[in-house]
Amino acid sequence: MKIKTAFFCQNCGYESAKWAGKCPSCEQWNTFVEEKVQKDIPLRNTSWQPEKENGKSNNIVHLSAVSAVEEDRLLTPDAELNRVLGGGIVPGSLVLVGGEPGIGKSTLFLQNALQLKDITTLYISGEESAQQVKMRADRLQVKNDHFFLLTETSTQTIFQEIKKLRPQLVIVDSIQTLQSPFIESAPGSVSQIRETTAEMQRFAKESHTPVFLIGHITKDGSIAGPKILEHMVDTVLQFEGDQHYAYRILRTIKNRFGSTAELGIYEMTGQGLRQVTNPSEILISQREDQLSGVAIAATIEGMRPMLVEVQALVTQSVYGTPQRTATGFDLRRLQLLLAVLEKRGGFHFGVKDVFLNIAGGIRVEDPSIDLAVLCALLSSYEDIPVSSKICFAGEVGLSGEIRAVNRIEQRIAEAEKLGFEKIFISRYNKKGADFGKFNIEIVPVGRVEEVYRGLF
Repeated sequence: MKIKTAFFCQNCGYESAKWAGKCPSCEQWNTFVEEKVQKDIPLRNTSWQPEKENGKSNNIVHLSAVSAVEEDRLLTPDAELNRVLGGGIVPGSLVLVGGEPGIGKSTLFLQNALQLKDITTLYISGEESAQQVKMRADRLQVKNDHFFLLTETSTQTIFQEIKKLRPQLVIVDSIQTLQSPFIESAPGSVSQIRETTAEMQRFAKESHTPVFLIGHITKDGSIAGPKILEHMVDTVLQFEGDQHYAYRILRTIKNRFGSTAELGIYEMTGQGLRQVTNPSEILISQREDQLSGVAIAATIEGMRPMLVEVQALVTQSVYGTPQRTATGFDLRRLQLLLAVLEKRGGFHFGVKDVFLNIAGGIRVEDPSIDLAVLCALLSSYEDIPVSSKICFAGEVGLSGEIRAVNRIEQRIAEAEKLGFEKIFISRYNKKGADFGKFNIEIVPVGRVEEVYRGLF
């Protein structure tokens, strides 16, 4: 039999009959690798799948005949993971988790698997030996009699072991190390990742066993392997954080069973990851004296309101071209806010260096942080501190108006709970909202000038 080969882009999975320098699909250079293709594969041996119950087969059914049953989710002891998954683990779901090396992906899922003491869990490690996993488990100090470990990379062997054990939860660390005997290419190649994920997906759906796949990421931050990998799975989670901070954020990128705006926050400790139930306390630094250039923003991530500290530094520019640096905030958005202050407020930021930082090492996408950024910039510009008992929630428009933001009552309630005495919001948020129930002073503002007069 003649062995057929094709060229695959290692970035996006594009297939080509001949080698090319530049991928026509994702336009990346030098990504084509030759792989063997076996078109005439015999019927797969899906020996792990359970027999059809009551003789049921997958026949065509009318949509109205399908009963909409609410899935019984498996609740883990980790409230943050439950939140991110949309209320717990769905039976038969395939979840892909990506993140930087050393950020704590393996620790997070080993910890969760050990804490699930009532169900049989199989942890498949393709990267670490059994001794390495045991050392990590000892460090976590959690004992579990229903936790089983398998160090194997061949999918056929894995499915034979699964058939013997019949686990209720499977964790694969990592999907890039698995190898299917049906594909003649190296582990980690596009066709291997695609094939092994497809086999795991068939197993999850047919046996109703939830499967977690831990995945590597490429240097640009996307999950390694073809983009189709993210389409095949039900949920994609991103585990992110700065190596220099103790805090880690678990973010939902895609979720077929819940919201994609959720996030969970953890703190890395010597005994594993600790859940952070009140993120506002870690994101606001406890300082004794009043300092200029600091303002507190009331933001919302998913369903969770958070108060975040915004720090700004405005100094006289030494070079001809002023510097603009932002950490945890969109740099173009910062340029826009500076232009608004220059044009609508008459502040000469054109001759100043501007540095902006969101405290705690997190990245904020919520536009309601605009007003706090603006106030932090003005505070540093005038060198007058903003009271630490004031917070802000509002989006800034190009004409200098303060625009309304969503779920304002949740933001106000969070600020009141944390002991703030005053909150600046958009006056357009007053429609239909009941502010009488709050004991915090609410200051509605319509334009940038009103905020400046109210503060300084």
